[in-house]
Amino acid sequence: MITALDHVALIVRDLPAATERYTALLGCKPNWHGADGGAEHVWFQLDNMALDVIAPTGPGFTGDMAKAHLDAHGESLWAIAYATPELDAFHKLLTRRGVKATEPHRLRSTSVETQEKRYWRMSSMAFAGVNTFLIEQKPDAAPWPRSPMEAASAVTGLDHVVVRTPAPDRALANYGAKLGLDLRLDRTAPEWGSRLMFFRCGDLIVEIAHDLNAGVSDAPDSVWGFTWRTGDIDAAHARLTAAGFNISEVRKGRRDDTRVFTVRDGTCGVPTLFIGA
Repeated sequence: MITALDHVALIVRDLPAATERYTALLGCKPNWHGADGGAEHVWFQLDNMALDVIAPTGPGFTGDMAKAHLDAHGESLWAIAYATPELDAFHKLLTRRGVKATEPHRLRSTSVETQEKRYWRMSSMAFAGVNTFLIEQKPDAAPWPRSPMEAASAVTGLDHVVVRTPAPDRALANYGAKLGLDLRLDRTAPEWGSRLMFFRCGDLIVEIAHDLNAGVSDAPDSVWGFTWRTGDIDAAHARLTAAGFNISEVRKGRRDDTRVFTVRDGTCGVPTLFIGA
């Protein structure tokens, strides 16, 4: 059973530059900086998930994968990690559902606390090219410290993470039948040129988007973009304008009770939207 989104990983070339941009974008400072397996990490912990910004530094398990991703795709989102309270039981269930995965193994936590987490990586073929991790989060575990907020208009959490797929029925099976995420919407919208599927994950949405004009193929899926929540959309717009981001005007969202704006640059290749009430 998946209970939440633990984090999403972003691969970059220049970690200090990316850290500076995301500190300005999110309105909060990272709360962890470390290295492992030939890569360096900066961690932003928000209310409902975390952003793990990674840059390769040399040979090693993580560094080799990060370098290969940069060579193939440039700076972009790389992996999604979900939280489950009972990793062994969920591993057994997914095995029965035909998911090929590595066995669970230990990894020292990136928290400032001394606690450890367990994680495992699914075979990328099982989820059509999307690197997918599960992390054990016990219900009674101490919460990770939140990244210090520097502005009242700071991002509070993630509203949507978007996965693009050329094969929507395959994605429906993977995210619904296999991962067991709660499908809340499956809408084909010719006026948008898209089929959109919304899966609830904790208090946010994993959005699967298919380009109707591109047709259906067996090409891989990709983690694509973010929609960030803010409590004050106008103040967030003013803050990002002052920080030098190229952003759109605030406009009405697709839901009647929301307003949004687009961030056009400074996101390390990640299509980005801000949303507020």
